[in-house]
Amino acid sequence: MCLLIKLTLLVGGDSTCAGKLELKHEGGWRPVDGFDWTLKKAAVVYSVRLVDGTSLCSGRLEVRSDQSNQSNQWSSVCEADFDQQDAEVVCRQLGCGPPSVLQGGLYGELEAPTWTREFQCRGHESALLDCGSSDSTRNTCSPGRAAGLTCSEPVEFRLVGGDSTCAGKLELKHEGDWRPVNGFDWTLKKAAVVCRELDCGSAVSVDERKETADTSVWSIRSDCVQSGSALRDCVSSISSSYTLNLVCSGKTHQYHDVCFEL
Repeated sequence: MCLLIKLTLLVGGDSTCAGKLELKHEGGWRPVDGFDWTLKKAAVVYSVRLVDGTSLCSGRLEVRSDQSNQSNQWSSVCEADFDQQDAEVVCRQLGCGPPSVLQGGLYGELEAPTWTREFQCRGHESALLDCGSSDSTRNTCSPGRAAGLTCSEPVEFRLVGGDSTCAGKLELKHEGDWRPVNGFDWTLKKAAVVCRELDCGSAVSVDERKETADTSVWSIRSDCVQSGSALRDCVSSISSSYTLNLVCSGKTHQYHDVCFEL
């Protein structure tokens, strides 16, 4: 199985492999600061995956690097070299929610080869590429100490029934369940958060629609969203006959897909 994660792109160059580097973080695309970049850093791509778990967001952590001095194989990570801040970055890189469980041996034993360097993330980075690593190397790892990680499931949006993928009735997947979103108390400012999540530019219009009967819908609190809280913390289940129809301006970026084999 292959998970496509849109993390970085190059814009304004002569080809798709040249241009200004932009990175997606917290739903928004921004240019990357050029300070302290070297050819070595620009050449590195860390692929991460969680294997033998119950979903795309849980499993035993494995890492791969495309650096020429690496074997380009998937390597297991020892729990001693991986902490909560590292877990926050991995979950974010995979497009999952924050880590909920970090426990050695949770998803099976360590498998060879073993990743030999300790990541030193501060927790706010968008991907392992942005984290430092230790100079020392590890040659052994105790049995039952393979880094096992469970990230919370991501909040997902989709627009259905419209003229494009960036217009239609807003539906939200939360706790594994797709439902329409309650249309009460929506503004263009609030809707802009969703359009960014969908990579659909800015919000153009919001329209509250009356359905034929009450049904279970997700409600998203405006005050919670505006406070900067994570969307999953702003969602609650209610019964309502009003749903939201949303139109976004449309997709504005050409993406480069990073394929993680799972």
